[in-house]
Amino acid sequence: QVQLVESGGGLVQPGGSLRLSCAASGVIFTFGPTSWYRQAPGEQRELVAAITAGAATNYADSVKGRFTISTDNVKNTAHLQMNSLKPEDTAVYYCNVVRSGVNYWGRGTQVTVSS
Repeated sequence: QVQLVESGGGLVQPGGSLRLSCAASGVIFTFGPTSWYRQAPGEQRELVAAITAGAATNYADSVKGRFTISTDNVKNTAHLQMNSLKPEDTAVYYCNVVRSGVNYWGRGTQVTVSS
């Protein structure tokens, strides 16, 4: 059974940084693609960043140069380093993996960027 648990969200001032983590059971991150999505109130869930099994990365234009996705194959954890945060980054952030055509999601972690 695949379980994903996100952590590391919180309240941060504009310009600040947060590092999100996603711990997994039942799946190995480095065996396939891993993604971070976010959903703001009243908005659709959107892809923020993705990393393939070969460590190729892809980012939404709105976060390029500010966010970095990575996986730790020792701890089997995925991370999203978020720098230079803006109020428009406020959302619930979700970890996602797709294995054998099935989407798995965590419950999300709230990120609020406000002064």
